[in-house]
Amino acid sequence: MEILAGNELTSGGVVYLDPTGRWVQDMQAAWRFGKDDGVSRDKAIADSNATTRIVSVEVVAVSDVDGLLIPLRMRERIRAKGPTTRNILNGAVFDRQHLNEDGHVSI
Repeated sequence: MEILAGNELTSGGVVYLDPTGRWVQDMQAAWRFGKDDGVSRDKAIADSNATTRIVSVEVVAVSDVDGLLIPLRMRERIRAKGPTTRNILNGAVFDRQHLNEDGHVSI
């Protein structure tokens, strides 16, 4: 099974394509593509690339474990959950970036 992941251009946040064609932050809401859904998946990629709002669209292999989507690659697990280190600066704890939270792209 596969899902589509990308980064929202203005915030840099990781997003997933849902079955309605919207990009959302919740990986569990992602559109699940099976082996026979290649045409639909490729059309969704092309449509997303045409908007330029979402960048770095990738196909992510996932498994369904007790109803939860789990990426097969560690890289995608980290992208889904956020950094693996504590995000502390001057004593303040920071969460991962979220959609429309700020007006710049993370570098």
